[in-house]
Amino acid sequence: MLQVSVLRANPEEVKKKLAKKHFKQLELVDTIISLDDERKKIQLDFDTIQASINTASKEIGKLMGQGNKEAAEAMKAEVSSLKTGLEPLKEKMAITEQTLLDTLLQLPNLPAADVPEGRTPEENVVVREGGNKPSLPNGAQAHWDLTKKYNLIDFELGNKITGSGFPVYIGKGAKLQRALIQYFLDFNTAAGYTEYLPPFMVNAASAMGTGQLPDKEGQMYYMPEDDFYMIPTAEVPVTNVYRDVIIKEEQFPIKMTAYSPCFRREAGSYGKDVRGLNRLHQFEKVEIIQIVQPEKSYAVLEEMVLHVEKLLQSLELPYHILRLCGGDMGFASAITYDFEVFSAAQERWLEVSSVSNFESFQTHRLKCRYKDENGKMQLAHSLNGSSLALPRIVACLLENHQKENGIQLPTALVPYFGAAMID
Repeated sequence: MLQVSVLRANPEEVKKKLAKKHFKQLELVDTIISLDDERKKIQLDFDTIQASINTASKEIGKLMGQGNKEAAEAMKAEVSSLKTGLEPLKEKMAITEQTLLDTLLQLPNLPAADVPEGRTPEENVVVREGGNKPSLPNGAQAHWDLTKKYNLIDFELGNKITGSGFPVYIGKGAKLQRALIQYFLDFNTAAGYTEYLPPFMVNAASAMGTGQLPDKEGQMYYMPEDDFYMIPTAEVPVTNVYRDVIIKEEQFPIKMTAYSPCFRREAGSYGKDVRGLNRLHQFEKVEIIQIVQPEKSYAVLEEMVLHVEKLLQSLELPYHILRLCGGDMGFASAITYDFEVFSAAQERWLEVSSVSNFESFQTHRLKCRYKDENGKMQLAHSLNGSSLALPRIVACLLENHQKENGIQLPTALVPYFGAAMID
């Protein structure tokens, strides 16, 4: 959530930045400033009356001490009348503050200066690339055929048990999932991240804190009886570990990692892009999160990008890194780098990770703060990244590493899977 002070300081610059994200309701900036003006006026009226009450109450004490009971009683009546005037101001303040909050929650984060102009994924900027595209053997197959050939995943069984987008992993397919999760967690903890195993459901306050609500409400699975949401990523519960927390400076940097299943409705998805593992309603992912001082967050962003890049390199997959343009960025992000891996059999790039700096957008919602060296309360910055999302990694591992006699696993995975080949 943006701070009102940022909007007030330069509303036209804020509108310009919001337009870079192709946000349409720029008039909300003026609405918020007007609501804040109204809030301040109500507060001033309230404080003025309260000051009069306080002054009169002291005077009543003096009058009583002087034995002037009649004047004291008259002033008590005046105080009572003043107090009655406070009640409508309290009600008006509550309504105004809630309206102000509801309006603020509709604004996305402002894009950083390095975010390129653009509206569509085609306008994202390739920062760098690595790895080599493989030469596939004759008769090479896409992953949905390979999973059937080697009895790794049953998509039809998932359809029967639940519905489309809920695959069933079997035998070596389930073992590969487990091996990847353990490898990713070990890779992250070796880099200083503390592992968490969070709840897979969160309350509305947690979903609001990381920016899923109200923006992504239609994409989340909701249980109305309990007022809980199934998590779309471990980012939501893990970042909320520090909701309403004042962090001590010696705790920085806070580095967390977590495995979780992820649940997304993916409303509106259709066509060839959703075949096989390309787009699911339930999938597994390992996440990394950092909470740091504002002046260090962009150095930490680069550190996290390099971390994910090394992980992809260890999987021996061809990849490129994109800096997302304004129109393709997420609601809460100030800047995002996407990692895409080349799917050799499908001959297309598949996103497997996003690494984002949210600056103070999430921490303002979360009230995640720290005292700086001068003892002044400041908002921390939060960052997160996929390290990694499993479905498309599995798809690319199967397709890119397929041989005539099986799937050759990358060296880093062999100790976790317990074999060098899937055959």
